[in-house]
Amino acid sequence: MAAAWGRAKRALATKLCIRVPTRQNDLEEDAYSPPARWEPCLLSPPAAASDTVAARDSVTEEKAWSPSLSLRRLSSSGSRSSNSKRVCAICLGGMRTSHGQALFTAECSHKFHFHCITSNVRHGNHICPICRAEWKELPFQGTQPADATHGRARVSPVNWPHDDGHMTVVRRLSHTYSGNLQEQFPVFRAPEVHIFNDDEHIDLQPGTMDGSNAVTGSVEIKTYSEFQAIQQSVTQKVFSILIRLKAPKSLDSVNSRAPLDLVTVLDVSGSMKGAKLALLKSAMSFVIQTLGPNDRLSVIAFSSTPRRLFPLRRMTITGQMRALQAVNSLVDGGGTNIADGLKMGAKVIEQRRLKNPVCSIILLSDGQDTYSLPSYDGVQQNHSVLVPPSILPGTGNHVQIHTFGFGADHDSAAMHSIAETSSGTFSFIDAEGSIQNGFAQCIGGLLSVVVKDMQLGIECVDEGVLLTSIKSGSYTSQVAEDDRNGSVDIGDLYADEERAFLVTLQVPAAQGPTVLIKPSCTYQDAVTAENIQVHGEEVSVQRPAYFVDCKMCPEVEREWHRVQAMEDMSAARAAAEGGAFSQAVSILEGRTRILESQAAHSSDSQCLALITELREMQERVESQRRYDESGRAYMLAGLSSHSWQRATARGDSTELNTQIHTYQTPSMVDMLHRSQALVPSVVAMLNRSPTVAPSRSSSQPIRPTKSFSERLP
Repeated sequence: MAAAWGRAKRALATKLCIRVPTRQNDLEEDAYSPPARWEPCLLSPPAAASDTVAARDSVTEEKAWSPSLSLRRLSSSGSRSSNSKRVCAICLGGMRTSHGQALFTAECSHKFHFHCITSNVRHGNHICPICRAEWKELPFQGTQPADATHGRARVSPVNWPHDDGHMTVVRRLSHTYSGNLQEQFPVFRAPEVHIFNDDEHIDLQPGTMDGSNAVTGSVEIKTYSEFQAIQQSVTQKVFSILIRLKAPKSLDSVNSRAPLDLVTVLDVSGSMKGAKLALLKSAMSFVIQTLGPNDRLSVIAFSSTPRRLFPLRRMTITGQMRALQAVNSLVDGGGTNIADGLKMGAKVIEQRRLKNPVCSIILLSDGQDTYSLPSYDGVQQNHSVLVPPSILPGTGNHVQIHTFGFGADHDSAAMHSIAETSSGTFSFIDAEGSIQNGFAQCIGGLLSVVVKDMQLGIECVDEGVLLTSIKSGSYTSQVAEDDRNGSVDIGDLYADEERAFLVTLQVPAAQGPTVLIKPSCTYQDAVTAENIQVHGEEVSVQRPAYFVDCKMCPEVEREWHRVQAMEDMSAARAAAEGGAFSQAVSILEGRTRILESQAAHSSDSQCLALITELREMQERVESQRRYDESGRAYMLAGLSSHSWQRATARGDSTELNTQIHTYQTPSMVDMLHRSQALVPSVVAMLNRSPTVAPSRSSSQPIRPTKSFSERLP
């Protein structure tokens, strides 16, 4: 029987087959399994189909529970050339039977997923990604190929989900065919999983955790007036008040904090080869083992096309093991399709059946989006189109996207725009060894959220007092038409995190003390889901009959320096974008001198940090080369940090750069220290390992060190 079937296969070598997938999950999870499970796309005898599926299922379970077995088979899976026959060189997904993947075999004999190669061709790539041979016949998707007279390329829709479930043969095009292709043949499209409602069940509901005392206290509201007194006969056109909010502390326990739904969208394009990919795996290993059993994680990997490695899965011991296996299976290759990666991440968020109290997306990329944006023609591009509208602020599924631009070639403007549009932060990872530290700082914050959907309200009290402006950075603020009320939408706060907002008022002439404003805030407790309202004390000012020489409040003065420094950073960036680098340096130098004079009679740490940051920016905007290499990304990361008043990674996380992180919270610092204790050993290991040589793709797994694993809860 086997010999007869072998002859049948050879007789049908120029034809293709279709077979219905046995399990729905096979279409997704197995397609992105480690390379040890990839097999060539060969036909199997129909009589043995059920046995083959059963055998494959048993192997799948065995490997899911045995990482050592997977790694042994991974290491013995053969050379890179043999693997290239088993995987699509564009998306790096497996090409094997019973996976519902349409395959395209080019005239040069190389195979690809049909939807991958049609996407490649749509963007003008008419040569083989493997051997660089120029094709005379191109794959089509709904339209006739450019040259249908050669008939050497073919589409192989393996295991297509037809209703009849029988094997269907698709013959190659006739040399003389000249009719409408769609009338004679169906339009084959790659099967996609459109519904992502397979998130793992959540046992804990809001308010039922072991956390009745998880948060100590409530949000604190403090106010500082610019001056303590105003002469009663004077109308003060601009009078400043600083409103400072501080989130409560949280207990350091995995069972007393709000659990997290995290989706990581990771660039695994060809530029991520070698040490980059190995260090990304190490960083993800840190993230996976830092998450607790109530947290859920889903990983999206994208190159030319995105793929979901696994659905939202709880990070129990078993969940962590399977997540590590999936991340360790990543290999580099293909283009950079940021938009489609984010779309898939947004689908995971939108379509989940259950929701943890905290949710976020982390996006990392080291390249330019080559699929969704037109080439730069001197006109400012609208990078916000990369963010799926369904997760923007104001929607029921809004989540923050924290972006990480990696290396000198990433599109920092696009990554910053994505973060700003979604109310997230942008971080710049300059050195390869700093990926894990950047992730650790971000995760330290996300795992300590204590306040959700916070809004600050400002109400003018005495008649004639008018609210003229709110210095809120990137936070959405508004002043009522009658100038008597205002608000700021703040969103989530981490434990011990602070926010400061300067408001300016017009104060009329008056006799006796004038009550200016009354601040308040409303928010939801992230752990108990309780709605809380906090009222601050009324702010008043004395009105003496004669002029009193009052000294400006130091807190208000310090905040004005921060706001003005941020405005100068923005102006310097605008000058640098226009090529006026000497002007950009001059703007930064001017602000540095002002701050240095302020620091001469004070030892304010925030002032000293701003001076350090401005000097670093000056060095990075001295020339076009320096600005393109790191200046633009460094400045955008700084602006993101100051506008959201939240710590971001900048540069290479050296001692110089850690001095300027004035917004770090204790939980972020603790997580960063845990990461920094591991990074030197990981980098040293990579430097000694031949698997991360620049000329090779790193597909070897990175395991966390034992000392870190022992410290996990």
